[in-house]
Amino acid sequence: MNKITRENIENAFAGESKAHMRYLIFSEVAEKEGRPNIARLFKAIAYAERVHAGNHLKVLGGIRDTGENLKIAIKGEDYEVEEMYPAYNNQAKLQGEKEAQKSTYYALEAEKIHSRMYSQAGKINSGGRDIDLGKVYICPVCGYTVSEDAPDYCPVCGVKKEMFKEF
Repeated sequence: MNKITRENIENAFAGESKAHMRYLIFSEVAEKEGRPNIARLFKAIAYAERVHAGNHLKVLGGIRDTGENLKIAIKGEDYEVEEMYPAYNNQAKLQGEKEAQKSTYYALEAEKIHSRMYSQAGKINSGGRDIDLGKVYICPVCGYTVSEDAPDYCPVCGVKKEMFKEF
């Protein structure tokens, strides 16, 4: 693919991905404010943005088999844990940006878990099997992730077990 076209499609993928997430978050806000139809509109258009992002990723050759997708996911999580979030967190500390510091710390702690979970899945997948996975719980404040049973309180941010989202 031509370099400029590739850069354009990569930028389009990034933009559509951000729009998808932004609209899902906006949908949650509308839902909390008692506007279910606006929430539904945000969700619907978020799905369209996800379709666009998926099409762009396909053009970029970014969709592979599960084993390769797990390797890509592990590499991304490891980069966030080893380089990105430590640097972002240090910069936020240096500049006295407390909310940014908290946000990057929360993400860093969750990404460590995600890397381990993907690594374990990759080992099992390489043997030609699917993983055994019960319920997965995510802290809605910091993203702390755990399988099987949520803790009474999130070990990262302290939110109560009842607040965790179950998958």
